[in-house]
Amino acid sequence: MNSLHPSRAHPVLAAACGLLLAGSAHALDYGPFSLTGFAKAELTPVWPYCDNCQVAVGENKQRFWADQLRQGVSYDTKVTHVTLFQPYLGVKFDLPKGFQAGGLLSQRWRDGKPDFKGFLYEKNVYLSHPDYGSVRIGATTTRGWSVPDFPYATNIGVGDSWSSSGAGYGILTRAVRVGTRTLDVLDGDLFLEATYDFGKAGWKKNKPRFLELYAQYHKGDLVLDAIYQLAQNGTPSAFGHGVFTGLTPFPADDSKLGSSDQSIAMIMGRYQVDANLEVSGGLRANRWSGAYAVVTTPPNTNTGTGLIEDARWNNMFNVDWTHDLGGGVFKGYPATSLDLMLGVRYRVGPLTYSAGMVHLGAASTDNPDDRGQSNSATVNTVGVNYDFRNGFQVYGTLGMVNYAKRGLSPMSMPGNAAFTNVDSRVKSRGSWLTVGAVYVF
Repeated sequence: MNSLHPSRAHPVLAAACGLLLAGSAHALDYGPFSLTGFAKAELTPVWPYCDNCQVAVGENKQRFWADQLRQGVSYDTKVTHVTLFQPYLGVKFDLPKGFQAGGLLSQRWRDGKPDFKGFLYEKNVYLSHPDYGSVRIGATTTRGWSVPDFPYATNIGVGDSWSSSGAGYGILTRAVRVGTRTLDVLDGDLFLEATYDFGKAGWKKNKPRFLELYAQYHKGDLVLDAIYQLAQNGTPSAFGHGVFTGLTPFPADDSKLGSSDQSIAMIMGRYQVDANLEVSGGLRANRWSGAYAVVTTPPNTNTGTGLIEDARWNNMFNVDWTHDLGGGVFKGYPATSLDLMLGVRYRVGPLTYSAGMVHLGAASTDNPDDRGQSNSATVNTVGVNYDFRNGFQVYGTLGMVNYAKRGLSPMSMPGNAAFTNVDSRVKSRGSWLTVGAVYVF
C-alpha cells in the first residue's frame, strides 16, 4: 500500500507552520490596494483507507465502470495531508456622493496547484453605495458554497461534508450580482441579493443559466441565512463546490445532448446563547433532473479495444445502466433528497471546543438501478481550536462517518470516498483525526 508514513508526514506540517508563523497578522495595505488571505496545513490519519480502491482509478462515480473494486487490495490506516493557500487582492476607490468602486482578485492553491485548473475564485469589479446597494460583475463564489463553508461548517469540523455536497454550485465565471442596502425589518437587519451567471459561452441549444437568491436576517444574537439556487445546463453533479460552466467542457457537444437542471433550497441559522456558547443548524433540499448518458465521441477502434469506457461521454447523472435505449444512450432519472447540519461551539479564553453533525439523506427517485439513492451518511466530529490571537490558530478534529450500508455513496456525495476518504463500498463506517494550523492575514 502506497501510504505516507507519519514520520515522513510531520515535516510537511512543521514546514507549513513555519511559513505561517513567519508573516504578519495584519492585512497588507498600499494606497487603494489591500492583500488579505489565509494559509492552512493539515495532517489526517484515516482508517480504513483504500489506496486506488477502484479498478478505473479517478473515474467519475456516475459511470458504472467506476463501481468495480480492485481485488486483493489492503484496507489500512493512511496519513493524508493537504495545504491550502488563498490570497485576496482587493482595490477600492471612494467616489463622489458616497459611491465606492473596486475589484477583487483571488485564487486558491491546493498542495501547490490551482484548486480548479483554469478558473479563479474571484475576478470581479463592483460599485456600491450605502443607500442604494451594490452591483458586482465577473467571476465570484456562490453564497450556496461560501456561506455554508464559513462561518457554519468549517467552525465545527464538517466543512466539505456540508458546504461541498448537494446539488449546488460553488464558483461562477460570468456573473452579475445585485445586492440591496441593509433594510430595517422587524427590529432587525435584512440583506437581499440576486446573482445571475451566463455560464460558458458557445452553447446555443442548451444554454447554461444560473440564478441564486440570497437573504440574511440579523437580529441581536440570531443570524438566519436563506439560499436558493436554480441551475440550467450546468455540469450535472453533486458537488456543491464545483464550477458552473456547461453540460460538458466542449460546446461542440451541444447538438448531441438534452438539457438538464438542478437546484437547492437551504436555510441555516446560528444563535449566540451567551458570550461562550453558539449553536447552529441547517437544512438543505436537493433536486436533480437527471442527465441521460450519451457517447459524444465514439471509442477509437484503431486501438483494438472498442470498449465503452474508451469513448468520450457526457457528464451524466443518476443513470439506469441496465437498459440501453439504443445507440449507447441510457436514461437519467430525476431525484430529490434532504440534508441536515447541526453544530455547537463553546469558547473559553483562547480555546474553542466544537461538535458537528451532517446527515446526507437517502434520495427519492424512480431509477430502478441503485446509484446510491438508497444509501445515507452521517458524519460526526468533535474538535478543539487554540487561537494565538495574532492570526495564527492550531486545531484538532476527531471525525467518524457511518453509512447506512455498504455500496455506492449517497446521491449528495460526488464520490464514494468524498469528504472523509472512507469509501462507502469498502466499509460502512470509518474514522479520522485531523491536526492542522491556519494563518489568516
